[in-house]
Amino acid sequence: MMRGSSPQRQARRLHRWLVPIAAAPLLLTAISGSLYSLLLEQGIDAFWLLKIHTGRFGWLNLASFYPALLGLLTIVITVSGVTLLIRPRA
Repeated sequence: MMRGSSPQRQARRLHRWLVPIAAAPLLLTAISGSLYSLLLEQGIDAFWLLKIHTGRFGWLNLASFYPALLGLLTIVITVSGVTLLIRPRA
């Protein structure tokens, strides 16, 4: 007898799919901001890191909505993870 995917299993699968997509821009922003600060303390003004940090990727300029995107991704992943923690295992 084959069992279908339970809602819990589907939720975990969705969460595992969403996390890498959300983590990439969040990590990029955290790393570029930290590196910029560290280099600036050493007297190195790596302005290109600040551009990456604010969502300007060369010809692709996301600066106008990048902070909102980061906030939304953080909320989605947090809600998804908390839902998995609260939901009883099937």
